Amino acid sequence: MAMRNRNDKIYIPRTLEGKIRKLIEAPEIIAIFGARQVGKTTLMRHIYDGFSEPRVFLDFEDPELVSLFDEDIKAFARLYVEGKRYVFIDEFQHSRAGGGHLKFLYDSYPAKFFISGSSSLDLAVKAASALVGRIFILELYPLSLEEFLGYRARDLFPLIQERILEERPLPDALHKKLMTLVEEFCTWGGYPRVATSRDREEKEEVLKGIFTTYLLRDIKGFFRLSTESNLQKLLRALALQVGGVIRYEELSRVSGLSYSSLKEHLSILEETYVISLSRPFFTNKRLEIVKNPKVYFQDVGMRNYVCKDFRGWELRAEKGHLLENLVAGEMLKEGKELHFWRTKSGAEVDFVIQERGGVVPVEVKSGLAKSPGRSLTSFIKKYRPSRAYVIHSGETFSKEVEGTLVSFLPFYALPFLDLGEEL
Repeated sequence: MAMRNRNDKIYIPRTLEGKIRKLIEAPEIIAIFGARQVGKTTLMRHIYDGFSEPRVFLDFEDPELVSLFDEDIKAFARLYVEGKRYVFIDEFQHSRAGGGHLKFLYDSYPAKFFISGSSSLDLAVKAASALVGRIFILELYPLSLEEFLGYRARDLFPLIQERILEERPLPDALHKKLMTLVEEFCTWGGYPRVATSRDREEKEEVLKGIFTTYLLRDIKGFFRLSTESNLQKLLRALALQVGGVIRYEELSRVSGLSYSSLKEHLSILEETYVISLSRPFFTNKRLEIVKNPKVYFQDVGMRNYVCKDFRGWELRAEKGHLLENLVAGEMLKEGKELHFWRTKSGAEVDFVIQERGGVVPVEVKSGLAKSPGRSLTSFIKKYRPSRAYVIHSGETFSKEVEGTLVSFLPFYALPFLDLGEEL
């Protein structure tokens, strides 16, 4: 249930909150990584507000505060840590001293520490490497579809789960309502401030602010990369080919970046939670595609902002690519590593998730699917997975194909996808 905090901001319950609460009594530091504006501060404030013991919430965007931390950690500790049960440090990436000084605090004081930061690359260098054995690293993403539906259709969610598990279709009116919410999610994405905005104009302004104030500033300024023009050209080129295989020569030409600079930019765009790359799954180099990855945006709303395209769903020609990006994003939020399968003869499966028990293929269809299709059937014959999924716009049903149980699920059932445990 969404609620307002003391700053009158709407708090949408996050799945990560449950994981954090299970770790509160453990001695390790809790580090929350994630892109700007995905709700790290709101989540930390929500947890902070729930404690009654002595506590402190520190924002390292305050230059005086972070300077004291970096230059005189003992004075910092006397002022802010001594006598506290819980110490929250927001925007930790601004510290130059990073993990070394945090290690001193952890080893010297019995407080429970929480930190957050907007770049996994930066925090990994500054904190995690100095805090081996002392830190739990968690990642917060934009709202998942489950969190979004929990906010927009809270009363329906238990019914969805019940019907999916029983393979019973929802009433047509409810099915259409949920698919309309899926389409909204594919248009505007899951940044919390966007999801809670009142109208189209406000949503666009919020996305613009996130892109120009945070995303470009972090990537261009903090990492001292290309000019803004190069970066925007690269992002637009990537946005126009979501779900497509990257062609490095073309991206280099369009963006004006050299090959080595392009690879560096792509790596940092991944590390700063802007894009994700899906790499080929293969066992036979002679018959299967093994080289270039596919690209997806971690938030489909940001992809649409980069393209300046918020047309109504019925006007979109690229529905399939947006829905594929939606599925990719949901898997990433579950911590899955993305792979796709493509043969040199043209067969292709959108996603292949590797788990302890084998592989799980997932195919995405923007319309109604009645059969798994030739490509998925070809994969099933070759790899014999125990289960497979087709995500489509229709209702729930299943059928057996070559000994594999293929489940057909509507897009709003993505939260109930069983992809097993990671390798």
